[in-house]
Amino acid sequence: MLIFWIIFNAVILVLLFVDLAVLNREGRVVSFKQALVSSAIWIALALAFAVIIYQWMGAGKSLEFITGYLVEEALSVDNLFVFILLFSYFKVPPEQERTVLFWGIIGALVMRGVFIVAGVALVNRFHWLLYLFGAFLIYTGYNLMREGDEEQVDPSKNFVLRMARKFLPVTTEYEGKKFLTIKDGRKFATPLFIVLLVVETTDILFATDSIPAILAISRDSFIVYTSNVFAILGLRSLFFALSGMMKLFHYLNYGLAVVLMFIGAKMIAGVRYHIPTWIALLVIAVVLAISVLASVMFPKKEASN
Repeated sequence: MLIFWIIFNAVILVLLFVDLAVLNREGRVVSFKQALVSSAIWIALALAFAVIIYQWMGAGKSLEFITGYLVEEALSVDNLFVFILLFSYFKVPPEQERTVLFWGIIGALVMRGVFIVAGVALVNRFHWLLYLFGAFLIYTGYNLMREGDEEQVDPSKNFVLRMARKFLPVTTEYEGKKFLTIKDGRKFATPLFIVLLVVETTDILFATDSIPAILAISRDSFIVYTSNVFAILGLRSLFFALSGMMKLFHYLNYGLAVVLMFIGAKMIAGVRYHIPTWIALLVIAVVLAISVLASVMFPKKEASN
């Protein structure tokens, strides 16, 4: 099994290298059309991998992968609100957004891998953790439902940001793609480095609900990890494809809240009662489709001045 982990990660690293170093080495702003094409490619790769899983591990594992991928992709779309807020707050140049997201994804892959392996091991060893994770997801979904589409992240309150500004010398201007620079013989961090730190620490917060959510779908660490990876890889393309339309999906948070509460309930009930994966997939797909459709049919009214 180890050889499949090595091959999978090697292929992913090659794809990321080709994406950044070959296809986008000039650091241009990503167009809407290019982002749509890239998103379609990553989705197609995920579906192709689901077919490989089907041939290799059977229909059950393939369905677990697709369900986990859908859950993680939906949560990733919600996370785009946070990234848009962060980039706006730090006034990141549009041509450098891709750089931050690229290295953010590299860090996320490492952290998610550690969290997933640890999470699967803990759940298999301490079965009662399923109740704890399930209750946490229900609580998270309830809070998300209560907050609705209001902004939930204030970058200025980020602990890592406050510590970085306190202990690191930071330049006032961006230095292209550079995270570190030297001025007058002293090494400085650039604002781009600070943005990357905030993105990485924010991803840890994202993982606190996404990892337990997918553990309710599957406890196969390979399935959990690969579905996470494909969702994360598609996040960059989705960001550029949807960043201009995110305000349209103002009911998405309510749909995600229902999904989290459903998955939490499934995790708790699943300790004694088996709930087929296809039922979970159907419920999740229907809830998300309704929230997106409702957002389009009933657009949010702008507050009058």
